[in-house]
Amino acid sequence: MSSMSEPTGKYSITMPRDIAEAARTRSGPSGLSAYVAAAVARQIERDNLNELIQVAEAEHGPITDDEIQALRDQLTQARQDQAHGGADAA
Repeated sequence: MSSMSEPTGKYSITMPRDIAEAARTRSGPSGLSAYVAAAVARQIERDNLNELIQVAEAEHGPITDDEIQALRDQLTQARQDQAHGGADAA
């Protein structure tokens, strides 16, 4: 997913204790920070996908599951391109 060489920042966040404890229990050796970062990254991806779906539906009407999967694939490809320094790094 993301490499450890990415710059990090320290943030103070507040969340329900039961959620924090469950996340700590599940985070394993990678630790709570990595677990929470992965969860937030997935939420951002989901939000981006939902925005793309809304734009597509506004332009073309309701879209099919196949079209949603195609959008999901585009997002995945874009993320992989970013992770590898962009398309120019080939």
